[in-house]
Amino acid sequence: MSQTPLRAAQALNGQAQALPYADEQDEAEAEEAQAKLLPVRKQSLGQRRNVELPHLLVLNERPVEPEMCSLNSGTPTPPAERERDRERDHFGPGLRRNSISLPQGINSLDLEALRLRHQMQAQEALHEESQTESMVDDASASSMGTPTTIMVIPKANDNAKQEDDDSSDEFGNAKKPVHRDRFRSRRRASIAPLPALRLNSKEMLASDFDTHSLASNQASITSVNSLASLLREKMQLIRKKKRETKDYKIKIFVIIMFFIIIFLIGYAYIAYHHQVLTRSYFQKIKFNSKDRIFRILSHEDKEVISGHLGVTLDSDTAPFHCLENHRRSDGSVCIEWNGIARLHLNFEDKQVFRCYTLQWQALRPGLLPTDCYELKRDNGLWFGGGITKGQEWSLSYANFDFMPYASGDHKVHQFGNAVKRYFINSIGVAMQVSERTPLQLGINRTENQFCLRAANDDFTFVNRLTPLPQLDYKICTTEDMRSLHMLMTQQSLWDGLTEQDIAELHSLLEEPVWRIPNQAQRDNLNESIICDYSENAIAMGLGHIVINEFWQENIGDFTVDRVRFPTLKDTIDVLHRRGFKVVFTIQPFISTDSPNFKDAVARKLLIYERYSERSIPALTRYKSSSSAGVLDITNNASVPWLLEKLQRLKDEYGVKSFYLDLGTGYNLPHYYQCRQPLDNPDMYARMLTSSLESAGLMAVSTASVVPKPPTFLSTPPANATWEGLRDTLAAVLNYGVIGYPFVLAGAIGGDYLLQRPLTKMVSFYSLAQPPLPDAELFIRWLQLATFLPAMQFSHLPDEYHSELVTRVAQELKEVRQTVVIALLKKYLSPSMNEGLPLVRPLWMLDPHDPACLIVSDEFSVGEELIVAPILDAGLEEREVYLPQGVWKDGIDGSLRKGSRWMHGYRVPKDKIAYFRKMPDNTRF
Repeated sequence: MSQTPLRAAQALNGQAQALPYADEQDEAEAEEAQAKLLPVRKQSLGQRRNVELPHLLVLNERPVEPEMCSLNSGTPTPPAERERDRERDHFGPGLRRNSISLPQGINSLDLEALRLRHQMQAQEALHEESQTESMVDDASASSMGTPTTIMVIPKANDNAKQEDDDSSDEFGNAKKPVHRDRFRSRRRASIAPLPALRLNSKEMLASDFDTHSLASNQASITSVNSLASLLREKMQLIRKKKRETKDYKIKIFVIIMFFIIIFLIGYAYIAYHHQVLTRSYFQKIKFNSKDRIFRILSHEDKEVISGHLGVTLDSDTAPFHCLENHRRSDGSVCIEWNGIARLHLNFEDKQVFRCYTLQWQALRPGLLPTDCYELKRDNGLWFGGGITKGQEWSLSYANFDFMPYASGDHKVHQFGNAVKRYFINSIGVAMQVSERTPLQLGINRTENQFCLRAANDDFTFVNRLTPLPQLDYKICTTEDMRSLHMLMTQQSLWDGLTEQDIAELHSLLEEPVWRIPNQAQRDNLNESIICDYSENAIAMGLGHIVINEFWQENIGDFTVDRVRFPTLKDTIDVLHRRGFKVVFTIQPFISTDSPNFKDAVARKLLIYERYSERSIPALTRYKSSSSAGVLDITNNASVPWLLEKLQRLKDEYGVKSFYLDLGTGYNLPHYYQCRQPLDNPDMYARMLTSSLESAGLMAVSTASVVPKPPTFLSTPPANATWEGLRDTLAAVLNYGVIGYPFVLAGAIGGDYLLQRPLTKMVSFYSLAQPPLPDAELFIRWLQLATFLPAMQFSHLPDEYHSELVTRVAQELKEVRQTVVIALLKKYLSPSMNEGLPLVRPLWMLDPHDPACLIVSDEFSVGEELIVAPILDAGLEEREVYLPQGVWKDGIDGSLRKGSRWMHGYRVPKDKIAYFRKMPDNTRF
C-alpha cells in the first residue's frame, strides 16, 4: 500500500519524537566500537567541553542491494517497507531528524531547498571546526560506497522504554532499523561559541549558553533541543548582522570622510583663488577686484572697516588695470570695469593717521556708483552727519532708504538744518565725502550696511557737475576716535578774529539771548512790547535782544516799519544804556509785496526759474510771506546791494549784529537756477554766510560748514513739549560731533506748539509764541540750558508767578556764573583750535568705554563736568553713568567713583544732577 510524501514525513516525524537518534546501543559498546573503528580520532566537541552526550556507533556494513535489509535478519524488506523508505528518502538524505514537525503543504521543491540549506550550514560548521566531527575516520575513507548504519546505544535505564518504542509503529508494523546515508552525521551539539546574551535581565556567557545547549540534547528533541537549535541559529544570524552593521558603519565613515575631503579641497581652492585675487594696496588695503570686497587694516593688521564697493556693478564683470591715458600721476591705483566704471585708489600718510581716497567714475548712463560698509557690532558705532528724522543717537541705529544729503526740516525731511559730510566710527575710522559728490545716504536698508551713492536728481543735485555721477570720498584711520576727531576737525578758528569778535563771543557765553515773543500777526509787535519785555528781563541779566522779521513791514524791505516803530531809534538807545544789545533778524527772501522785489527783478538780483528767461524770478514760500523771491548770491551785484542796506540799518538805528535766518536747502525754489551753478542747495547758505560776515552775524539758522566765530549755529525750532526738550539735547550733541562748537539752542520752553504731526516744513508756518509751558517742563528745560554754550529765553520765569520757578531760576543762574561759564571759557581755545565742541558726548572723554558710547542723555562740559538732566515728565530719579575718575556730586557734595552706573539716583524737581571731576590724586 503506497503512501504520500507528506504521510511519510509525518511517520518520520513520529519516529523522531520517540528516539534521540535512529539507532541506540549501550554506551559502553559504542565507546568500544568507536575505539576500534577510529583509533586516531580527535577529541569531540562534547569531550572538549566536558559534557556527557549520547554516544553514536558507526558500523561499516557490506554493500547491499537496493532493497534495504534489517540489522537483525537477512530477509529482504517487504515491498511496503521499501515503498515507505523511498517516500522517506524523498526528504533528502541530509534532512535534520530532531526538528519540529514539518508544516503541512510543503512540496518537494520546498523540501529540497531545506535540504540544501541544511547541507550548507553543515559545511559552514565543518569549516569553522577546521576538521569534520563525523564518525568516519581516514581508515574507513576507502569504503565510500558502503552504506553506514548509525545506531544510538541507549543506557541501561532506557531499555524498557526502548522496547516499548520499538514494538510497533503507528501502522502496527514491527519497528525496523533505520538505515542512514553515509554522509549523514549526527547533529552537532554546538556550531560555534556564542556571544554573551542577556536573558531575563541576566547576562549569560557564551560558555554557559553552550553548556545549556549541550545538555538539551539529552532532553526531548521536540522541546528543549529544538528551541536550543533555533536559538543557536538565531545567534548565528545576530553575529552576522553585527558584522554587517560594522561594515555599514565603516561605509558611513568612509562616505563622511569623502565629503569632508571634498569640502576641504573646495574650500582650499576658493580660499586660494580669493587670496590670489585679493591684492594689497598701500600696505593696509585689501581689495578683491572680482568680488569688490574692500578691507582696511590697522597698524596691528586688524580689520577696522570692511565693505562692498561698486554694489551696482555686474558681479561677473572682470576688471583690469586702466590704460595709460586714464591713469593719474599722483601715485593712485586705477582699476576699470570695461565700459562700466573706473575706480581710483590713493593713499596719504599723515604720520599720525592714514587716509585713503576712493573715487568712482561712472562710464555709462544709468549707473549709480554705490559703496556699502558693514554695520557690525565689532566694527563700532557710527556718528556724525547731523540730526536725522528719527533723532537716533548713533547712525548705526537709523533706518532709512537712499535720500539726498541736504539740510532740511528733520520733522519732514531726513536730515536737519545743519549738515556736514563727515562721519566717524567709535573704533577710530572717519569718512569725509567731497562737496562735489551728489551724495545720497542709506542706512540699514541693505542688510545692516552704511551706504554711499552718487546720484543726480531734479532738485538737490540738479546741476550736474560731471556728465555722469562720481562718488569721491576719503577714509582715515588712527588709534581711537577721540584723537581722530581732533585731527579731522582740526581748524584754526582764530584766523582773522578781532578783539571785538572775541568780546562778542564771550558775551554770548556769559549772557543770555532774549528773543521777543513771536506774534501771530505782524501788527501786534511794537515798541511798547519791546520795552516791557526788556524791563522784565533785567532781573535775569543783560544780553542780546533779538527782534524777529516783523521789525519791517514785509520780508525783504530791510527798512524799519515806521508806522509801528516811529521812535525805534530812541528805544534802541534806551536798551543800549541798560546794557542790552539789539539784534535784527534778516532773510535772503524778498516778498513780492516789498518794494525791493521790483528793484531786484530789474537788477536781475534774484534766482530765476529754470528753463526760462533770466527775467522770470523763481518764487518760494517762507514763514509770513506766501510768495517771495530769493537773492542770487552768485550774482556779483547781489551781495553789495544787500550789504549796503544792512549797513544803513546799523548806522541809523545802532544795531550791533544780525540773526541770519536762511531757512534750509529745501526753502529754495524747486526749479531754481543761479547765475553760476551750485554744487548743492546747501552751498547757497555757505556762500551767503561767508559774504555777510563783515556785517556782524550773531547766529545762523542753517549751515554746512562751521561759521566764523562769534557766529553761533541755531538748533532747529523745538516744539513746546517733552519731545522738544529731548530733541534739543540731541541736536546740540550731534552738531558738536560734526564740528560745530558754538551752538545756540532754541528758546527755553519751546519755540512753537503744534499738537498735530507736521506735514510741511515749520518755515512754511507763521507760528505765534507758544502758550506758557507747564512749570515742570519749563524747570527741566531751564536746568538743561544752564549747562549749554548759550541760553535763549522767550518766556520769562516771572511769568509763572511761582516761588518755586523763581527760586530755581536764581539758583541755576548762580551755578552758571560760578561753575559753567568758567569751564566754557577754559575750553574755548581747544574748541577753536582742535574742533572739539564745548558740550561733548561721553565717548569723547573715554572712547574705549563701551558704556560711554551708548549713553545719549548725558553730556560733559569740557572734560570736567558731567550733566545728567531729567528729560521726561514726572521723573525724579534716573540712571547715571560716570566715566573713569573721581567725581564730586553737585547736589549733596559727596564723592563718586567713576566707571560705574548709579541706579535710581534721586533728582528732585528743583535740582539737576551734575558732577565735577576731582584731581587724580583725590582719595576716595
